[in-house]
Amino acid sequence: MATTWGICSAGKISNDFMVALQTLPAEDHQAVAVAAKDLKRAKEFARTHNIPKVYGSYEDLAKDPNIDIIYVGVLHTVHREVVMMFLQNKKNVMCEKPLAMNSSEVKEMTAAAKKYNVFFMEAMWSRFFPVYDQIRTLLSQKAIGDIKVVRAEFGSNQYHVPRAVGKELGGGGLLDIGCYCLQFALMVFSGEKPESVTAKGFLYETGVDETVTIILQYPGKRQAILTCTIMVGMPNQAAICGSTGMIQVPSCMWCPTSVILNGKETKYPLPQSTKAMHFTNSTGLSYEAEHVRQCLLKGLKESPLMTLADSELLATIMEETVSALFTWNQKNPLNTQNALPHSDS
Repeated sequence: MATTWGICSAGKISNDFMVALQTLPAEDHQAVAVAAKDLKRAKEFARTHNIPKVYGSYEDLAKDPNIDIIYVGVLHTVHREVVMMFLQNKKNVMCEKPLAMNSSEVKEMTAAAKKYNVFFMEAMWSRFFPVYDQIRTLLSQKAIGDIKVVRAEFGSNQYHVPRAVGKELGGGGLLDIGCYCLQFALMVFSGEKPESVTAKGFLYETGVDETVTIILQYPGKRQAILTCTIMVGMPNQAAICGSTGMIQVPSCMWCPTSVILNGKETKYPLPQSTKAMHFTNSTGLSYEAEHVRQCLLKGLKESPLMTLADSELLATIMEETVSALFTWNQKNPLNTQNALPHSDS
C-alpha cells in the first residue's frame, strides 16, 4: 500500500520534493493533496505535479483523513505554528530544516509529537544520502581509527537574495546553510554534546549573520571546525580526520554523490529526472521520503537517523553559536554597525 503524502506549501522546495518523490515507485508513494494560502498557486502546483486534491488553507489539509504524512515546506519562521497545528490534529509530519527558529520552539514541537503519539522528523535530507550511510558504516568499523578533527564548510553568494538577509524572514547563513555543517559534525560524534561552542564572524547590515566559524570542543582532544557564509562561494567540502586515516566528502557536502576513503573515491549516482528543479541534487530528497515510509511501516514515531534528540541538540548549538557570535561582535564593534543576530531567544 502506498504512503500518502500531503504537501504543505507550493514553494520551490516543495516543487523539488515532489520531483524527487516521483522518482520513487508510484505504488509506494503518492501525493494526494497540496495546500497553500494562495489557492491559485496551490492549483497550479497540483496541475504541475498531478495532485488530485487542493486546499486553500493548511487547516483543511490537517483534517484530510486520507493522508499518512504531511511534508512541511513553508518558511522556517512559521514552522512552529504550522507544525503544531498538524501535530494537534494527530498528523505525522516531516518538516523542512531548520526545524524552528530556536531551541525552545523545537522542544515544544518534539514534546507535542510525543504527546499526540505521531511520527515527527526534521527533514535534514543529508542524513539519508547513500554517502552518509557509508560514512556511518566506516565510522562504526573504525576505518580511520579514533576521530580527532572534523571539518565542514558551506559558502554560497546569497546576500543579494531578500530571504537570505531578511531578519524577519529568518535569514542568515547559520539557519539556512550552517545547520548542514553542524549536523554533519553531530552525526560524526554520534550526537554527543560538545564541551564548548566558540564562534566568531560578522553580521550583515540587516542584523543576520553573514559569515561565521564555529569550533566545537569535545573531550579527548577532539574538535570540529565549521564555517558558513552567505557572502561568497566555498569548496563546500567536509573531512573526518582520524588517527589512521581520513574520510573526505567532496562538494557538495550536504547532498554528496561520492565519498573518499584514504584517497579512494566511491561514487553514488543520484536518481534521475527531467523535470525542473531549483536546488542542487534535489532528486536526493527521495532518500528521506523512502526512509520516512520505512519508519511508518515499522510503526516508529521518530527516525533512528535523525532523532528528535538530534534536532534538539542541533537547535541548542545553533542558539549557543548565535549568542557567542553576538558577544564577540559586541566586543569588536568595528565588525558591524548596530547589527543584531537573527535570533534573540
